[in-house]
Amino acid sequence: MVVDSFVWICFLGFILAMLALDLGVFHRKSHEVKIKEALIWSAVWIGLALLFNYGIYVFMGNEKAVEFLTGYVLEKSLSVDNLFVIIMLFTYFNVETKYQHKILFWGILGALVMRAIFIFAGVALINKFHWIIYVFGALLIFTGIKMLFHKDENIEPDKNPLVRLFKKFFPVTEETHGGKFFVKLNGKTMATPLFVVLLIVEFTDLIFAVDSIPAILAITDDTFIIFTSNVFAILGLRSLYFALAGITKYFHYLQYGLSAILVFVGVKMAIVDLFKIPIVYSLLVITGILFISVLLSVAFPKNENLINK
Repeated sequence: MVVDSFVWICFLGFILAMLALDLGVFHRKSHEVKIKEALIWSAVWIGLALLFNYGIYVFMGNEKAVEFLTGYVLEKSLSVDNLFVIIMLFTYFNVETKYQHKILFWGILGALVMRAIFIFAGVALINKFHWIIYVFGALLIFTGIKMLFHKDENIEPDKNPLVRLFKKFFPVTEETHGGKFFVKLNGKTMATPLFVVLLIVEFTDLIFAVDSIPAILAITDDTFIIFTSNVFAILGLRSLYFALAGITKYFHYLQYGLSAILVFVGVKMAIVDLFKIPIVYSLLVITGILFISVLLSVAFPKNENLINK
């Protein structure tokens, strides 16, 4: 089904309006986002996604609606892993809570542009070179297995090649200077540590996009469905961060769940020419794995004190 330009323009206009409302009205001044506010915004973005999903059901049919919902749940679950990295980044750079929303806002805006490029390029590649679907499938299976055996590591942004390259050509201040990304000191323009954090957030999302875009391509090849489900999942990431920042460490089985999801969609993509797993079953498997991993984390909490005994 081809979606005409008017629908694309309306959707992009709606997203830009929501972003302007978010930053220009509700978050004009830097402030600490409380859990209550974060939960309200999370509910707003999830509600908008479900409302949009209903619109797809009405105008595009049940199959497209299930594809959107499956893609949304998949991208939302994979974005949780991104939250762990962001939490470590903010901790490493000691970013004040009141400035975190600003970094996440501009980081996600950049992520939307990068995801759009990845999505259109990925769909074009699959349509032109069908065999690349097996490459994507193998990549997802490899990433899923790698994630399964991945151990917690201390993040070292100063060793990031992008940061090292940036610092070679652009001076960075020691202080945050009131939440600004750039300041002028002694007639010289300098970047602040907040911009360095933003740079790493963008780089991190680029890495995650390499996994998440092929994953949703296993669900559907409809560019409109892929893009819109990605957008809604990413836009809700900021509020989800502030709502879950303090408790994500307790979901220690979630990593295994995400690993299983990546392997599942990788296998689904690899065997597509032999057997096409129905979208409804994919949705049930993905949500089932997420539910079980969260349930196990709650039922069997990680007791760090046992290590010392």
